[in-house]
Amino acid sequence: MALIVQKFGGTSVGDPEKIKNVARRVLKKQKEGCQMVVVLSAMSGETNRLTDFALQMQDIPDTREMDVLLSSGEQVTISLFAMAVKAFGDDCISFLGDQVKIITDSSHTKARIESIDTERIIENLEAGKIVVVAGFQGVDEQGNITTLGRGGSDTTAVALAAALKADACEIFTDVEGVYTTDPNICDKAKKIDRISYDEMLELASLGAKVLDIRSVTFAKQYNVPIHVRSTFTDTEGTWIVEEDKEMEGRIVSGVTYNKNEARITISGVPDQPGIAAKIFTPISDADIIVDMIIQNQDTGNGLTDMTF
Repeated sequence: MALIVQKFGGTSVGDPEKIKNVARRVLKKQKEGCQMVVVLSAMSGETNRLTDFALQMQDIPDTREMDVLLSSGEQVTISLFAMAVKAFGDDCISFLGDQVKIITDSSHTKARIESIDTERIIENLEAGKIVVVAGFQGVDEQGNITTLGRGGSDTTAVALAAALKADACEIFTDVEGVYTTDPNICDKAKKIDRISYDEMLELASLGAKVLDIRSVTFAKQYNVPIHVRSTFTDTEGTWIVEEDKEMEGRIVSGVTYNKNEARITISGVPDQPGIAAKIFTPISDADIIVDMIIQNQDTGNGLTDMTF
């Protein structure tokens, strides 16, 4: 019996009727003979709504309390989904991140998964239940609720698929797969049927929004096949898998863009060994990703400019 992890994003569970439709889709897959683990995001717009509330309380909200607040969005969708499945005559159980022990580090609002205890999930799957897990959240070793940051539900789904040794992880979204570029900008964009982990990592790191980069890293590390597809159609989507010979012959897979990058230039930096480490170590400690570093040539005065 195949074990499938399916993840549905905020637009897919945007209201109770959409959650019912998701339940119907999951039940259809289960009736094909699959064990089903489902990961849900909060309803579309809910995270922004909760963030607005927090900003009304504090100019810079406490990160621990932000995690407690933001994690409530997924609690709503997983409970409603479980109710929908039960209403359709099947059995389902919902779990929060701390209930299945998705253990993370303590970096509030941008935590990273360290381990997953799958015992309760497997126990309920073997009892014939559909298991639905809250995406985007976990718990640290001190018992504090943590969240994984934007795109964290993708990471939850792939990490669960890896831990459970699932046959595939299906990521359902509002597009039909991975395209050669953003179809909202270029009407000539074409859907890609299959793409390698490395190519998807490159696209994700350069701005492609269809998948969180951490989820692709997990998938590559544990060889989890990912199927990106639309919630609203039965059309085959894009498979993200190990590279094959057909992929090797493709020169260009896609074109991306990113509006969420900032460029900083520091002038008058002493051109000495160890200076770069003093600049970038605190940035790394703050979990800020530096995409590219350019250091100008010393003009002869012992100083240089550094751009990143």
